[in-house]
Amino acid sequence: MQLLLIHSDYIEYEAQRPTKFAEKIEDSAKKGRLEEALCAFIAVEKTDEADQAAIVEQAVKEISSVADQVHTNRIMLYPYAHLSSNLSAPQAAIDVLKSTADALSGSYEIHRAPFGWYKAFTLSCKGHPLSELSRSIHSGSQEVVSQALKSEEKAVSYWKIMKQGGEIVDVDNFDFTAHENLKKFADYEISKARAVDKVPPHVDLMRRLELVDYEPGSDSGNMRYYPKGRLIKSLLEAYVLERSREAGAMEVETPIMYDMDHPTLKKYLDRFPARQYQIDAENKRLFLRFAACFGQFLMGHDMVISYKSIPLKMVEITRYSFRREQRGELVGIRRLRAFTMPDMHTLSKDMNQAVEEFRKQYEMAISVLNDIGLNLSDYEVAIRFTKDFYEANKDFVSALVDVVDKPVLIEMWDERFFYFVLKFEFNFVDTLDKASALSTVQIDVENAERYDISYVDENGERKRPIILHCSPSGAIERDMYALLEKAAREAEQGKLPMLKTWLSPTQVRIIPVAERHQARALEIIRDLGFRVDIDDRDETVGKKIRDAGREWIPYVAVIGDEELASGSMTVTIRAESMPKAPAKVSLSLDDLRNRLQVETKGMPYKGLPLSVRLSERPKFL
Repeated sequence: MQLLLIHSDYIEYEAQRPTKFAEKIEDSAKKGRLEEALCAFIAVEKTDEADQAAIVEQAVKEISSVADQVHTNRIMLYPYAHLSSNLSAPQAAIDVLKSTADALSGSYEIHRAPFGWYKAFTLSCKGHPLSELSRSIHSGSQEVVSQALKSEEKAVSYWKIMKQGGEIVDVDNFDFTAHENLKKFADYEISKARAVDKVPPHVDLMRRLELVDYEPGSDSGNMRYYPKGRLIKSLLEAYVLERSREAGAMEVETPIMYDMDHPTLKKYLDRFPARQYQIDAENKRLFLRFAACFGQFLMGHDMVISYKSIPLKMVEITRYSFRREQRGELVGIRRLRAFTMPDMHTLSKDMNQAVEEFRKQYEMAISVLNDIGLNLSDYEVAIRFTKDFYEANKDFVSALVDVVDKPVLIEMWDERFFYFVLKFEFNFVDTLDKASALSTVQIDVENAERYDISYVDENGERKRPIILHCSPSGAIERDMYALLEKAAREAEQGKLPMLKTWLSPTQVRIIPVAERHQARALEIIRDLGFRVDIDDRDETVGKKIRDAGREWIPYVAVIGDEELASGSMTVTIRAESMPKAPAKVSLSLDDLRNRLQVETKGMPYKGLPLSVRLSERPKFL
């Protein structure tokens, strides 16, 4: 609902001619005058129809609040369609206006101008600071839930396990021996029990390592990132973006908020299974994006595309995407309300090309996760499709299973509930037996038509492309979650947890035994390159070594008299160590540099996120 509130000396109207939507009124109601009154010009909107009682309640609250502020007990309710381009059905508007009048009449003298008539009116505005106010309201209790979410709740799924070679077995008949994580994943998906009742291990780790923390000044699911966490996040963003560029994607940037009543966006909202954040601004209802789809689709609509450009790819790192996840599901960085999503879309000329691109992006996602530090044994695969798509592409789906060389969870639908006919996800299963989707690709058969996206083929004819949605890594924060959860699991198994060297905030720590060794330590930092820091605190060498271990630092070099004399360093290599059994070797500066170069080759690099001297660093927790 849109409101324009004017405190007047008087308002006078005369109904002159009815429209086809005019309400029937007595002759006495065709004219009206009210002095010393608050005039409430009202446009009832389409979105108000979903919960008229809540809208009336909000309208009464706003109107009565202003009436009390301007000290009047007289109110004129005046239907005024010109305040909105998204008007409700006429009968809904009449019902809302009548209910608003009835609700206000107990406390105020209420007059209501008739709905659906061409009216002449004269108005004298008081002219003080509160005499002209506008309000855009909607029901605070009204949550816009997409049709896709409603369909998801009603969708009948057939859950299967597909083995290598293409054999399909009902979940209840599959032998999960040696596939414990797949069993946990299947149970999680079928039960849809998303709420978390314990704190997962990564929450302690993200705080202890000073990476990420909760933000008490924001909404749940919005986090703060300390320097080391921001470094890891930015490196992951840069890496996934570069892999997308290597795959042929053009980087673009699109807005984070859109008009909820834009015709194509409104239809797409109903096809995407997510809850949105809504904003009222300048007589519009806006929503915060949950992906980069709309921006890239609207861009695709405006482009002139030749078959020579197909397959055409665009990618954006969305910082941020927003989804109003349920409160019980929010814990740590596993599931967030604001997250960073690498979002790539591919326009393919037909289904054959779409299937081929799907295969390439499936293999790309495996490679991306492996470079991050998550291999095939760390996640489970889900492949979801319509029955018709599967019947036409059995060999292709079977080949996807053969690529990962292990059984995968299958979800099949008799009919298409969403905009895609095929989708895969790689899902990490944590220590609480909760699964979280990482990489995904979907074949979209709706949105080229919805957004009027086309390309010109070899014969000069306009054709609709098939669109692929791809996130090669999934949400960046969720990759961080999975890496921390994997590290916690490895610690339980008696291994030393760590991140890959290219992702480690400090790659090498230099520990001088005494103050006289600091000059040599600083020379090493200058000559070595990479992210190297020095523990110059007034602590024992033993404590410094233990602290470096608690930070998961890949290489810890101690510099004492012996190292000064020999020119080499005694280096503890975390990847080769075991708890209480550190792997110590003597390395020259060149030897250490060579190891670092091998372990970081081809990966993005950023400098230290904090001071090189530990004595100068703040504590965040």
